[in-house]
Amino acid sequence: MSKTRIGVICGGQSVEHEISLRSAASIAQALDPSKYSVEILLIDLEGQWYRLGRNMPEDIARAKVPFNFPVSPKQGGKHHFDVLFPIVHGTGGEDGCLQGVIELSGIPYIGSGVLGSALQMDKDIAKTLLQSAGLPVVPWITLNSKSASHELPGELEFPCFVKPASLGSSVGTHKVIDETELRSALEDSFRFDEKVLIETAIDAREIEVSVIGNETPEASLPGEIIPRADFYDYDAKYLNKDTELLVPAPLEIAIVERLQDLAKQAFLTLQASGLARVDFFVSKHDDSVWINELNSLPGFTDISMYPKLWEVSGLPYPKLLDRLVALALERHNRRALLIRSYPL
Repeated sequence: MSKTRIGVICGGQSVEHEISLRSAASIAQALDPSKYSVEILLIDLEGQWYRLGRNMPEDIARAKVPFNFPVSPKQGGKHHFDVLFPIVHGTGGEDGCLQGVIELSGIPYIGSGVLGSALQMDKDIAKTLLQSAGLPVVPWITLNSKSASHELPGELEFPCFVKPASLGSSVGTHKVIDETELRSALEDSFRFDEKVLIETAIDAREIEVSVIGNETPEASLPGEIIPRADFYDYDAKYLNKDTELLVPAPLEIAIVERLQDLAKQAFLTLQASGLARVDFFVSKHDDSVWINELNSLPGFTDISMYPKLWEVSGLPYPKLLDRLVALALERHNRRALLIRSYPL
C-alpha cells in the first residue's frame, strides 16, 4: 500500500513565524511514517518557498532547497502531494490568502477554506456574525483609522482590551485602565493592523475548546488557561513557564456541555472546516459565558492546547492527525462533485 504524501506548510511572513515552525516540526514527527511520506515546506520571511525534508533541521538556512508553488496534484515525482497541512499562523496563513493559493493548485488541504479562514481571522467580522447568530460575545467597538478618537466610547468602561482585528498570539494586545494607557495601546495596535478593536474587560476564566469535523463537528472537553501575568499575552503563551494549563478544566457538567454546544455552533457559523479552537470567557461570578474568538490554525506542538484537549478527550495526537487528513480528503472529494463549467 502506497503512503499518503503530506506537505506541511509553515513559516510565513507573520509575527507568528517562529511558532509556526514549532507546530510544523511537531506535526511532522507525529505523522505515522508507516502511513505517510512527509515533507516540510517553509515560507520564509521574504515569502520564498523552500523544501526542508521530513524533519526541521537545526540549521534551516543551510538545509533550504528552493521550491516553486503551486504545483498540480497530478504532477508526478518529488513535488507531488496528496494532502497539504498549512500550519502558517497569523497573517497570510490564517486569513484565507494561503488557502486561496492551495485552492488554485487543486490539492486537498487540512483546515478551513478561503472564506471560513478569513471570517475567523477578522475578529470584528467574526464577532458581528456570531452576535447575529444569537451567540454571546463580549461588547466591543471597532476603529478603522489611526486618527480615531483616543477617548473611550460611552458604551464601554475601563478596564478594557485593545487589540488588532486580524492578528494572533496576543501580539499588539493591551489591557488598559485609563485614557493615557488607551492612547499608547491604540498607537501600538495600529502598528500591526489597519483595524483595531476595543473590548470590555471581563472578570473571567479563560477556557478553550477544540473542535474537529466538517459539516457535523465534534467538540473536546474544555481546558483552562491560568496565566500568572495580568492577562494571557504573548509572553504568557510562549515564554513564561509559570502559565498553568488545566486539562480538562474543572467545570460543572452543565457548563461543559454548554461550551461544547456553543463551540460547535460558532464553528458552523463562521464556516470552519477540519479544525478550530474556540476560546471562551467564563465569568468568575456566575454562569455567564462569552465567545472570545476562533483560531482556524491553532498551535500544534505536542504541548499546545488543541492536541492536548483531544488527548484527554480520547483522541491521541497521531490519531488526531489521521482524522484531520481524512476530513481534508472528505471535503475535497465532496467539492469535486460540484459542476465547474457550464455550456453556452
